[in-house]
Amino acid sequence: MPVRDFVLITCEHGGNRIPSAYRALFRNHRALLASHRGYDAGALTLAQELAATLKAPLVTSTVSRLLVDLNRSIGHAYVFSDVIRPASPEVRKQIIDRYYRPHRAEVERRIARAVARRRRVIHLACHSFTPALHGVVRRADVGLLYDPSRPGEAALCARWKGVLAVQAPELVVRRNYPYLGKNDGLTTSLRRQFHSADYIGIEIEINQRHVLSDAPKWRAFRATLVRSVRAVLERERGGR
Repeated sequence: MPVRDFVLITCEHGGNRIPSAYRALFRNHRALLASHRGYDAGALTLAQELAATLKAPLVTSTVSRLLVDLNRSIGHAYVFSDVIRPASPEVRKQIIDRYYRPHRAEVERRIARAVARRRRVIHLACHSFTPALHGVVRRADVGLLYDPSRPGEAALCARWKGVLAVQAPELVVRRNYPYLGKNDGLTTSLRRQFHSADYIGIEIEINQRHVLSDAPKWRAFRATLVRSVRAVLERERGGR
């Protein structure tokens, strides 16, 4: 990577762990914790492999999004799930202070330090989505979420989609699908803090059908994504 580029990998929904202090609240919700609502299946494994291959720092959380959603802003309707919302304000504040703020602060700290050193940050946040939601089938294998008003993000995602079209033409890759990259989220929050010339924030969304396939296919899918990211970052270096 060029001196000015700094790659950061994050995973906000890497597991469905519930700390002991709050397990009683989830006693009757084990099936929910194991579902796509409890965590992003496969996202942590992908994030770890990307970080290892790119030799990039990794910031992750394995606390369930049903305890607190690290990819939502404080005050957002879904930062707390239906399980936690009835809890007292003191309990909710404790959860925010123990699990939400430390993750956000660590990501912000790493980005701010890189920017202060005049390095452009490329932040890849790893997520996954259920193959069908409310009876609607999601017709994509990979989603690349970004803010279209940020030229660096739009260009990087266009190149990434092009690389995957060559390396893995069998995959359906869609931009800003199944969600919009400018919706409420960690990358959206970071865009408000850092200039577009300093910060590129991309959410990688992978279809969980690949995670749930047999081990060799899931391993091959991850290898394809990692290889494509390496190729994209090499092109970034060559074009700068």
